[in-house]
Amino acid sequence: MNQHHTDVDIEHMLVLGAGQLGMAVLRELAPRRKKAETPLTVLISPKSMESRNALDKQSTAELLGLGVELLPFDLSACAEEKLTEVFKRFRTVINCTGFVAGPGTQMKVTRAALAAEVRRYFPWQFGVDYDIVGKGSGQPVFDEQYDVRTLLRSQDQTEWVIVSTGMFTSFLFEPAFGVVDFNTRTVHGLGTWETKVTVTTPEDIGRLTTEIVLEQPRIANQIIYIASDTLSYGTLADIVEEVTDARFNRELLTNERLKDALARHPDDVMARYRTAFALGDGMWWDKALTYNESRSIPTTDVRSWLQRHLKAVASSQPGQH
Repeated sequence: MNQHHTDVDIEHMLVLGAGQLGMAVLRELAPRRKKAETPLTVLISPKSMESRNALDKQSTAELLGLGVELLPFDLSACAEEKLTEVFKRFRTVINCTGFVAGPGTQMKVTRAALAAEVRRYFPWQFGVDYDIVGKGSGQPVFDEQYDVRTLLRSQDQTEWVIVSTGMFTSFLFEPAFGVVDFNTRTVHGLGTWETKVTVTTPEDIGRLTTEIVLEQPRIANQIIYIASDTLSYGTLADIVEEVTDARFNRELLTNERLKDALARHPDDVMARYRTAFALGDGMWWDKALTYNESRSIPTTDVRSWLQRHLKAVASSQPGQH
């Protein structure tokens, strides 16, 4: 294979979405362009561009400051053919849209990328190992992610790279998820206390995805595993107690309890997530075997993230400095 075929082409890159993950990728990718004239474009919702919301305004200003071109486009409402026409202008598409656009969106985006004959596609697979999870996990979006992989593997026109990250670190502490509850000082284990989960911060995902995008020789048609941390729910409980210097109740949500709860509330999205992550298999991998460890790239473990998070919360309270 000659050098031309193994080089990374950084011309005409499109990032889909400027949410938490999209911004993290763009902050790392924009400064790495060879020259300011090399275009980097982000597809964003027209509503966010017109928004008077301070956060939306701040994001827009930051993107313009990074030299990123803004492409307003309604991903959820558009026809697949329209999206295909947009993609034909780009050689690399990095999908950071998440699940907010609704069911079926990831398959629509993937079909459009293939129809446009995009040279290189990074699908929204910044999550668990959907090959191991398979279909029927109780989480419909996981089923769609499995179908995305099947579609990508069925063709050889467009190169693809999947970056497996586990869940966002912050999701472990999301009140609605119900694993760590600071108000009641309770940590819930999912499945068993030995069940493990891999987590990665958006900042780490942005930095590592950029390294993967730009690595020479080019990475193609592979699943790349990254991780800020991999730990059991028992270890998580230990870390929470040590960082907060407080005792927490520990309550185990067994697979049976979670399945019963899901049967009673089948439309509860968080109940679906808890049931899926309690399975263990496919939800974690050994950090020692990840891309970041093989390149000696430091990441933020759960302990460090929690210390930083609690410090930020404390400093935002009235009277705290």
